[in-house]
Amino acid sequence: MATESSLIATSSGELSGRRAVVTGGSRGIGAAIVRSLLDAGATVVTSARGETPHTPPGAAFVTADLSTSDGVRDFADTALELQGGVDIVVNNAGGCRSFQSVLELENDWQYTMDINFLAAVRLNAALVPAMRESGGGAIIHVSSIATVAAYPNLLHYAAAKSALETYSKGLSAELAPDGIRVISVCLGNVETPASEIARTRIVELHGGDPDDLTGQWAAEIPLGRLGEPQDIADAVSFLVSPRASWITGSNVVIDGGKTASLC
Repeated sequence: MATESSLIATSSGELSGRRAVVTGGSRGIGAAIVRSLLDAGATVVTSARGETPHTPPGAAFVTADLSTSDGVRDFADTALELQGGVDIVVNNAGGCRSFQSVLELENDWQYTMDINFLAAVRLNAALVPAMRESGGGAIIHVSSIATVAAYPNLLHYAAAKSALETYSKGLSAELAPDGIRVISVCLGNVETPASEIARTRIVELHGGDPDDLTGQWAAEIPLGRLGEPQDIADAVSFLVSPRASWITGSNVVIDGGKTASLC
């Protein structure tokens, strides 16, 4: 069922004529963001390593490996060719492949930094000139509350997302005079295919039951449930819209109230 906020966004057409690029849009949070932007009137080019049945119809899909500089450059060139420019960039691609002690992660550090941090750096560098040419726009970086919690099995992921948030803050100041807003969204536990895989791997390492772990995660959230991809998509649709025209440089926490720290 659509939420009230999504009904407002989809009925307004407030993003009509806007050209969006969304990474990791074949499932989960990325697919929900793509659908919301399409519903609000934007055209969308999205990417992933492979298309899935969950890739939203109506978006142009490009197969791309964004953990490599060549993959990012090819995707950016294709997106610009398909749309003739870009006004909205959502750097959503990310994740990690292992959940181990930080001392056992040597082979995963580079990949984790590439897909969670450097993919955004490289894509922005490739697309910002076109955004400047079109007179401005909005860039969203999808981060995680892992940056403030330092979970032992996710330190490589947390480090990459921390770098992304620092970069996002600095980039916002540099691009503000060009009319380009830069915002990071810091996400809590959201129910996605990736979170299901994470639960399975954590249970394999430490024992237990995936359903019990799901209940434990939900119990730690003041609002009493895991997030849904649409919760994130509604927030992102607002943040890239004209209604958020005075928001830049912010780190917007979307976690159901889980994060208790003030800094």
